Amino acid sequence: MNINLELLQDGFTVLCVGFSIVFAFLVILIFAMNIMSKIVGFLNKIFPVALPASAPSKQISSSIDEEVAVAIAAVLMKK
Repeated sequence: MNINLELLQDGFTVLCVGFSIVFAFLVILIFAMNIMSKIVGFLNKIFPVALPASAPSKQISSSIDEEVAVAIAAVLMKK
């Protein structure tokens, strides 16, 4: 079996260059995200978001729960 060492060396070079480019991109991405989170945190202190007033929760009457319980019991008794 004849292995061409020059092609193997070229393949290894391409592999190393590709891994290096991806690694550099990911490092730059991490720094950019950290800087962006600090900028957004600073802007949130300057321009706070007003939260809407919460609407009062509706109270469900217990009679509906009793009706549902009676209906479930009726179905179970029928079987």
